[in-house]
Amino acid sequence: VQLQASGGGLVQPGGSLRLSCAASGFTRQYWAIGWFRQAPGKEREAVSCLTSGGDTTAYSDSVKGRFTISRDDAWNTVYLQMNSLKPEDTAVYYCATCTLRSGSISVGYYFGEEYWGKGTQVTVSS
Repeated sequence: VQLQASGGGLVQPGGSLRLSCAASGFTRQYWAIGWFRQAPGKEREAVSCLTSGGDTTAYSDSVKGRFTISRDDAWNTVYLQMNSLKPEDTAVYYCATCTLRSGSISVGYYFGEEYWGKGTQVTVSS
């Protein structure tokens, strides 16, 4: 089981970026992968989660309406399309197993284990 994130970079405010997370080894029935981020000096924040149960998605209030999570048809890759980026979106972004409880996103477990990809830096600056 492995997650690998990519696609970060430097973008101007108002710009867009798409992050990708390559997922391997997961059973589709128990598939729930999302995005988390951590800015310098701040706590980790859940950004979005996509689960195999009805393709359910959830977003944090800070990104709702600007970010979109999706997957490819083969359930191999999770994407995070980030539009209208703001300087406060600057952070290291991680893909990880996630879970949804009453619409709230948390780190999830796959057969008892958390799985994280290496982070990818997103910097929003003029």
